[in-house]
Amino acid sequence: MPSPRNRAVYLLLLILLVVTFGANAAAQQHITGTLADGAAYVIDVPAAWNGVLLLYSHGYVAPGNSNPATDVGDPLTGQYLLAAGYALAGSSYATTGWAVHEAIPDQIATLDAFQSKVGIPTTTIAWGHSLGGMITAGLVQLYPNRFQAALPMCGVLAGGVGLWNEALDGAFVFNTISAGGTLQVVDIGNASLNLAAAELALASEQSTAQGQAHIALAAAMGDEPGWYDPLSPEPAQTDYTTREANQYQWLANVVFPFMFALRAELEARAGGNPSWNDGINYTKQLGHSTDYGEVQALYAAAGLDLNADLNKLAGASRISADANAKQYLIDNIVYNGQLPFPVLTMHTTGDGLVPVEDEQAYSRTSHEAGDQASLREIFVHRAGHCELTPAETITAFQTLVTRMNVGKWKLLSPVKLNKEAAALGATYNVLLVNNKLVQVPSAFEKFKSPVFLRPFDAFSK
Repeated sequence: MPSPRNRAVYLLLLILLVVTFGANAAAQQHITGTLADGAAYVIDVPAAWNGVLLLYSHGYVAPGNSNPATDVGDPLTGQYLLAAGYALAGSSYATTGWAVHEAIPDQIATLDAFQSKVGIPTTTIAWGHSLGGMITAGLVQLYPNRFQAALPMCGVLAGGVGLWNEALDGAFVFNTISAGGTLQVVDIGNASLNLAAAELALASEQSTAQGQAHIALAAAMGDEPGWYDPLSPEPAQTDYTTREANQYQWLANVVFPFMFALRAELEARAGGNPSWNDGINYTKQLGHSTDYGEVQALYAAAGLDLNADLNKLAGASRISADANAKQYLIDNIVYNGQLPFPVLTMHTTGDGLVPVEDEQAYSRTSHEAGDQASLREIFVHRAGHCELTPAETITAFQTLVTRMNVGKWKLLSPVKLNKEAAALGATYNVLLVNNKLVQVPSAFEKFKSPVFLRPFDAFSK
C-alpha cells in the first residue's frame, strides 16, 4: 500500500479533479428536476456534446439513507466522459430498497426528460453498478428500442429470484446448523432483532473450529468468496483457514444484513415471501460449489461429520414461496437472454455481495435465447463488490464503444485491456478504500465464471 505521504498526494489529486468536474458541470448544461412519482433526476451535457447519452443506474440504497439522483458511478469517470463529449443522465428512483419496480420506469422517464430538455441522442447506452447493473439489464430487455448498447457492472445478473433464492440457501443452512432454527429466514418480523441474533450466533461460531466449519458450509451455499480485502492478494485456494476467515467477514459485514434484515423490505413490497427451497438437495448443491473442498477440509480438521449435517439439512422442513410474491420478483426482474445489441458485463472475481457466479447465469440465458454473440463478459481479479477503478471502467466503456463502431468484438485479452487501462495514467488507476485513495494496477484477467447454484430465468418453470 502507498505511504501516508503518497495517500495524501492522491487524495489531493482526487479533490482537485472533483473540483474541476464541478467547474466543468457549471460551465455546461447541468439540469435537475423531479419526475411525476417524486424521483429526482440529473443531467449533465458537455459544451461539445458528441450526441451520445449514457444513462446511469445506481445501486441499492438501504431504506432510511440519502437517495440523491446520480448520473455516474464516480467523479473521475464522470470527468473523463464529459471531457470526451458524452452526456450523462440518471435518476434517484422514487423509493429506496429493492426498487427495481420504480427504477425502470423512472429511468425511462429520465430519458424522456433528456429528450425534452436537451434533444434526441444519436446513441443511448445503459450502464450501472450492482442493483443498477440489474436495472441496466432490465432496461435493455424491456425497452430495447431506447438503447444501442449496455454495460452492467457487478450486476445482479442472475435476476431477483435467483439471487434471493441463493441468499435463502445460505440463511437456511446457517439457521439449521448454527442457530438451532431460532432465526427468521423468511417472513421476517422485527428485522433489527433478527439480524442481531444472527450476528451473535455468527460470532459465536467463528470462535471455534467446529463453528468455522459450519460457517464454511453456509458460505458455500451462497457462493461467498474466500477473499475480502481489495488491497490484499487472494489467499491460496487451499488456504482454507484464511478463506473461511474472509467468508466470515463477508457474512458479518455485508451479507447477513441482507439475509436477515433487508429481506423484510423486499417481502413488504412483494406482499409476502418470494423465495423457496422446496426440492433443493443441499448435498448436490454443495457438490457444485467452488467451496466444496474447503468445507470438506474444515469439517475433517474439526472432527465433524459432514454427512451428518447434510442429512440434518435434508430432513429440515422446507420453505415455500407465496405465489403472488414470487411473481412480483419474477416481474422485477428475471432475464430472457434476448440481446439485440452489444452488451458487455464486468465483475470482480472476489465479490461476496453479488457473487461472480451471477455472470454465468446471465450468459446461460443469452445462450438459450440464441443471442450469446451479442454478449461479452470481462473480469477483474480483485476482492470486493464493485471495487473497480475508473481506469477499468473507462477501458470497459471504450471496449463497448469500439464494438459498436466496428460491428464486432475486438480481442478482449486481459493483457490488452490492462495495457489500455494503464495508459490512462495514475489519475485513473486508483481505488477509494476506507476513505483513502490508493493507487492500484489494473487487474483484468482471463476467468470463467463458476456455475450459479440457484438459476431461475425466463426459461425456468
